[in-house]
Formats: sequence, structure tokens, C-alpha cells
Amino acid sequence: MNSLKPISLCFLLAFFLITGLQAQQVPEDQESFRIGMAGFTYHKFDLNRTLEDLHTNQVKYLCIKDFHLPFNSTDEEIQAFHQKLASKGVTGYAVGPIYMKTIEEVDNAFAYAKRVGVNLIVGVPNHELLPHINAKVQEYDFKFAIHMHGPDIDLYPDADDIWSHVKDLDPRMGMCLDIGHTARNGKDPVADLEKYKDRIYDMHIKDVTANTKEGKSIEIGRGILDIPAFINMLRKTGYDGVCSLEHERNMDNPFSGIAESIGFFRGVIVGTR
Repeated sequence: MNSLKPISLCFLLAFFLITGLQAQQVPEDQESFRIGMAGFTYHKFDLNRTLEDLHTNQVKYLCIKDFHLPFNSTDEEIQAFHQKLASKGVTGYAVGPIYMKTIEEVDNAFAYAKRVGVNLIVGVPNHELLPHINAKVQEYDFKFAIHMHGPDIDLYPDADDIWSHVKDLDPRMGMCLDIGHTARNGKDPVADLEKYKDRIYDMHIKDVTANTKEGKSIEIGRGILDIPAFINMLRKTGYDGVCSLEHERNMDNPFSGIAESIGFFRGVIVGTR
């Protein structure tokens, strides 16, 4: 159980109003890890609205989805995209998740990432493509983080499954640990973070209502996940990547849920120091 459950969410939100999220420094600035946003969170909103919300919540990192920056974007369009992000203090740190069913789609994903200027791809490739991806990782010197989907689909349900496919491949072949889907597949995200720390290159944070397939995504702090234990394990393992919120509730109007989740996560960072 989350040991901070008795703490009022209103108190946490008030804390950040009082101490000033409007200030430049945010709690994670004192940690090895960073807080970001998975682009999928805003799949119903254009880039301007996305960046407005990131700026409001002082989130500085975005995993780029192709609906905000299409695969066929020109170099000029990519430059303008990055300039727009920079105007709101945001950095695009990775691309994806990108689904890959053919060699051509793999090649296009790596070429796209290079043109965008990132060296991390979050992907969901068919199993038979992994040897080709392994070769591309070596060619480009990129990291490739396979995204997990819990019990919803058979392809990469959890960290154990991903490890079984990448353990004998280049060490730059790793995973994007989705702590909500991990729990929904009956696994412990805190234990998986410790076990696979050397192959976790990206992370999707969220909370869920149950550790079964029936569990639903919910604002961080309202569900079953032990967020204090998870943050302490981030510190223990020295994870230095991005913890990106992937908010999947009320997606027609996710903004209050996003603020609540980011506020709670930051409140736990402060409260567990």
C-alpha cells in the first residue's frame, strides 16, 4: 500500500502553490532522474496545447509522438518543432512508442530519430525484427527501449518477457518500464526496477486501480502502487533517465488529472527525502 495515502491530496497541491512550482527549480532537479511526459498523453491535442500544459506543470521533457512531429517532417519542420519546444523550456528527449512490423518500418524509425536529433527510440517491434534492430542500434549508437503492455496484448507484457528477448543482444537493447502495465500483469514494478536497472532506458509512470487486467489507469496517488517505495528505488538504482507520465484517464480533458499526478509524484519526492 502507498504509505502516503493518508496525506491529503489537497495538502500536496497546496504545498506546490505555496512553495512555488512557478519558480525555476522543481523537486526532481535534486534527483538523478527527471520527470517528463509521454506524448501519447496528448494524442487528442495539438502541439500548442500540449506545450501550454507542460509549461503550466513545469515539465521539461517530452517523448515525441509522430502526431506532433510526423515521420515525413522536413528538416525545416523539425527545426521549427524544436524551437517551439524550447520556447516553453521543453526538450524532446526520445521518440515513440513506434510500432514496427517490417524491416522498412525499423529503418524508417531509426532514420526519423536521427533527423529529430535524439538517441533513444521507444518501440514495439515484432519479435522477428529484433536481430535487425540490434544491428541498427550498433550502427547508430542509439538505445532502444521496448515498451511493455501488460495483459492487454501478448507482445511484451512485462519486464521479464522483454528481458528474455534482449538479454543476449547488445546492451543498448532494453526496455521502457511501464509501472502501471507491470502491476496489471501481476508483477511488482519496484522489484522489476531493481532487477532490470541496467536495461531500463525509459519509464512510463501512472497508477492503476488493481493488479489485474481489469485494473484501470487512474491519477497517481489514487491507485494501488507504492509510489514512495518506487521513488526510493529510483534513488537506490541511480536511474538517470526520464520518468514520463503516461496519463490514460479522461483523455478528452486530461489536464486536471495530469496536474494531480505530477503534483502527487513531486510531493512524494519531497516527502521521502
